Amino acid sequence: MLGFTRTDNEALVSCLGDPQRTVAAYHTLLGRGADALDAIRTGLSHADPAIREGCCRLLDHLVDLDSMDLLIAMADDPDARVRTAAFHALACDRCKDDACAPGADRVLAPALRHLATDPDPHVRAMAAELVGKFVHTDPRALAALQASHDGDPNPTVRKKAGWFIPGGPIHKRTRPR
Repeated sequence: MLGFTRTDNEALVSCLGDPQRTVAAYHTLLGRGADALDAIRTGLSHADPAIREGCCRLLDHLVDLDSMDLLIAMADDPDARVRTAAFHALACDRCKDDACAPGADRVLAPALRHLATDPDPHVRAMAAELVGKFVHTDPRALAALQASHDGDPNPTVRKKAGWFIPGGPIHKRTRPR
């Protein structure tokens, strides 16, 4: 199957670090759904950042309550690509039901910290998306996004933060009625 010697979940997770096999491994694991979660959770602590990143991307679609704390912890990973994937997974609601959407009490503090201080602009941009989810309910979110919009050194981060502050398109679209 797929040209892999082994196709158990653990072997497929290890293939997430192989550029030649990562796409096939990702799609196979995604297709296995909840049956692959134990291997994916274990992959979050792998030495190879590409494997950790792939596991975060998988959890974007497969996260469950047992995986949420692990995914939140990945926001502090030493590798920027892993942090970016973790913040995307935490911010993206398209693939999650309401039971798995993390609340501000769990994710806002790390998102605020990374929006203000992360050295990587991609991480700050993804943190802005997560902070933006709380802009109508938490004044810290609005203040942080305004500060980022006004003063981040990266134009992409400033632009993205602007989407979530008053006058921005996402702020308008998500405004409570």
